[in-house]
Amino acid sequence: MRRISRHPLFIAFVAWMAARFLSFVYRTSRFECIPADYAQRLDAHVPVIFAMWHGQHFMVPFFRRPQDAIDVLISRHGDGEINARAIAHLGLGLIRGSGDHKRPSQRGLGHKKGGMLAFRAMMRALEIGHCLALTADVPKISRICGIGIIKLAAASGRPIVPISVTTSRRKQLDSWDKATINLPFSRGCFMMGDALYVPEDADEALLESHRAQLEHTLNLLNAQAIATAYHTTKGT
Repeated sequence: MRRISRHPLFIAFVAWMAARFLSFVYRTSRFECIPADYAQRLDAHVPVIFAMWHGQHFMVPFFRRPQDAIDVLISRHGDGEINARAIAHLGLGLIRGSGDHKRPSQRGLGHKKGGMLAFRAMMRALEIGHCLALTADVPKISRICGIGIIKLAAASGRPIVPISVTTSRRKQLDSWDKATINLPFSRGCFMMGDALYVPEDADEALLESHRAQLEHTLNLLNAQAIATAYHTTKGT
């Protein structure tokens, strides 16, 4: 089974199926976007760094504006390969790299997993006008924001835009990231928070303040998106 799961044909098939399943979920569900004019509000800030929690990102590609090129940071491990291919099927670009496992105030992009190369690639992507989509938490501790995304915002001058997407019908996995598998025929909610700019000359204390702010905002958006999707379902 391990050999089969690592075979390129198996990975390609699973990735294709995952992309098709997510498309089916989107087509059979009704989503509410908050704010309703989120696409217009982005005009003042693009290119931006979209931030979301790991395991809550599967439906995000369907809310991409047609005019935006978006690159996604995907880890280099086996599961990451499936995610990378599924993302490619959904029309997004890829940057490969991963985070490390230091304490929250130090967690960023790891050197051993292509982190520094990925950081430079993300800087180049922003410079040419591409948006980025990143998970803010770093494996293997969920819902704790790493400092890497904050440093990227400071170095690039581009804002972080926190987002959350959920559906009323979903299955939460028993995984470190509490990953949610969204299910078809749902009521869903896409929520976008205010753009967060990090000064280029921010010291460690200010970087930590922005890290904590982003962590709080993502938790709040996630809770509000779940409540909205559930409330909408109960009201119908």
